[in-house]
Amino acid sequence: MAASNETSGLELDQNEIESNWDEIVDNFDNMNLSPELLRGIYAYGFERPSTIQQRAILPVIKGRDVIAQAQSGTGKTATFSISALQKLDVSNPQCQALILAPTRELAQQIQKVVIALGDFMKIQCHACIGGTNVRDDMKILEAGAQVVVGTPGRVFDMINRGALKTDNMKMFILDEADEMLSRGFKDQIYDVFQRLPPSTQVVLLSATMPAEVMEVTTKFMRDPIRILVKKDELTLEGIKQFYVAVEKEEWKLDTLCDLYETVTSLPVNMEQGQREVIMKEFRSGSSRVLIATDLLARGIDVQQ
Repeated sequence: MAASNETSGLELDQNEIESNWDEIVDNFDNMNLSPELLRGIYAYGFERPSTIQQRAILPVIKGRDVIAQAQSGTGKTATFSISALQKLDVSNPQCQALILAPTRELAQQIQKVVIALGDFMKIQCHACIGGTNVRDDMKILEAGAQVVVGTPGRVFDMINRGALKTDNMKMFILDEADEMLSRGFKDQIYDVFQRLPPSTQVVLLSATMPAEVMEVTTKFMRDPIRILVKKDELTLEGIKQFYVAVEKEEWKLDTLCDLYETVTSLPVNMEQGQREVIMKEFRSGSSRVLIATDLLARGIDVQQ
């Protein structure tokens, strides 16, 4: 973690970085992961690492600052979750890895992945998000959670209140960095960063690399590894994609209802309790179609 204005070697055209790391490990067994973590990975259903996981897990585990650029659905969440879990001192209950995400849904999804992958490690992971009870957050954090994931505002509030201690922090992870910065979280991210130990490792993940994201990398990171997974390297196995031509904007909802009957939506300004009810309906299958913004959709992981 460092303040630096060095930007040479970074390719800003088309919002893409230029990779400077070509080492690939195509098997989880060859990543020097703990036996307990490997059990969690295979129990979660992973068989082999995705393209981004093959390239990014190893340098993160080695302690390098890493910038990883890849589209949603490529396995970025498991990439930094596996890396963070491997670096934890499980005997220390204090927060050692802090993950920031742009939405509550994405933060909660990351928490679920971390807990599942770390199932055999006996670790604690807590999600700090708006719309939940502040006192409950403080109580859980004061008891100890090795991994904390949350939205920038609530996380900074918990640090300010002294509930989230940063003394033992090893890793600071920014997920969907482009979305966080586009939503106006820049000042809060910088405020959180200022409270971390100078030796904290920084990992940044983003689908695009606009100038404001590059500015963050130059201020926060030391000689970072840069990894780009291009769109033509991606595959979407088992996912059907199709479109329906609708002549007028106002006909869209009726068309979806004709196709699927039960349609629900997830507006950004919806109360947390209502959001959770809608997500439960969608996961159970009682609602077959969920209409959400692109950003909210990034935090939704439903198997069927």
